[in-house]
Amino acid sequence: METRELRYFVAVAEELHFGRAAERLGMAQPPLSRAISQLERRLGVELLRRTSRAVTLTEAGAVLLREARAALDAVAAAERRTRRAAESAALVLVSKAGASQELLAKMLDAYAAEPGAVPVEVALSGPGQQEQWLRDGRADVALLHLPFDSVAGLDSEELHTESQVLLLPAGHRLSGRSGVRMSEIAELSLPRWPGADGTYGDGTGPEVRDNTQLLQLVSLGRAVAVLPESVRPMLRDGVTTVPVVDAPLVTTVLAWPPHSRSRAVAGLVLAAARL
Repeated sequence: METRELRYFVAVAEELHFGRAAERLGMAQPPLSRAISQLERRLGVELLRRTSRAVTLTEAGAVLLREARAALDAVAAAERRTRRAAESAALVLVSKAGASQELLAKMLDAYAAEPGAVPVEVALSGPGQQEQWLRDGRADVALLHLPFDSVAGLDSEELHTESQVLLLPAGHRLSGRSGVRMSEIAELSLPRWPGADGTYGDGTGPEVRDNTQLLQLVSLGRAVAVLPESVRPMLRDGVTTVPVVDAPLVTTVLAWPPHSRSRAVAGLVLAAARL
């Protein structure tokens, strides 16, 4: 299969309308229909069911849609990594803004002291975007946090595991407790973070984009939040913490593509592992 055919199929499968898909691709509808029919004949399966009223995916079509997206993402990532390898000797490390700051600073200092270290560009992304940046080739390495991020299909090195705390405004009714449980805070005003697609999750709390905004909302009494305990050095006046005794542990990992043969990536991983 050619990448051109995969792009055609993904457009039709997502739009479920040949006319809209053709418009999206900037082409006429008849050659698009012929290309999809040719793809089906070559594979020997029906990918789309067509009626006068609707276009729907078959089970085989749903499988190809998932695989085609992954294949096209891989091609795009290969293009980005190839261009960046020719344009710059620097490593790009992506991390969630406001997360693991102390660990990140120590890791960068440790790597910079190594012979042959290259410059490291730190990209601070929104929640849920670090993994995507790594997979699509915009970053060489990423700081991820389990269990919130996934390292499926990536190589990784565990750096640090910590418990979580509840951030509260000073004077909150729970602020004097030695510990709280997740069930006790489920009905509180928890923040809604944006996902990788930019949409905010469901909930009753305010929408937040980064930890700086979150801490201001907590100090104003507009929200509470459950975060790794390493957030404590960032806290401002008016914000206190209480341990969440049954919250899942958070493990910070350094992740990189499994096919990477970069000496610079290897050097950064080894420096981080020695901390």
